[in-house]
Amino acid sequence: MTPQELSEKARQLVAEGAVLLDVRTPQEFQEGHPEPARNIPVQELPRRLAEVGPPGTPVVVYCAAGGRSAQAVQLLRANGFPDVFDLKSVKNW
Repeated sequence: MTPQELSEKARQLVAEGAVLLDVRTPQEFQEGHPEPARNIPVQELPRRLAEVGPPGTPVVVYCAAGGRSAQAVQLLRANGFPDVFDLKSVKNW
């Protein structure tokens, strides 16, 4: 998918109720993020899954470049969140 296609798909999913999850550090998050995003750093995600929502909640996840979001996608899917969309980079929003 092109960055434009990623953006359109992510925005559509969030408009339909998906959680927008930023898995960067709190410092990166403070430097700028899309308005509806929740910040849970990828290294804290295993113990903060309840903050994402109940299992089955649709999630759009991103980080700075795509590495951490890919880790988060695997972790979420392994923990009852099958509907996860990887936006990869916050720049794609």
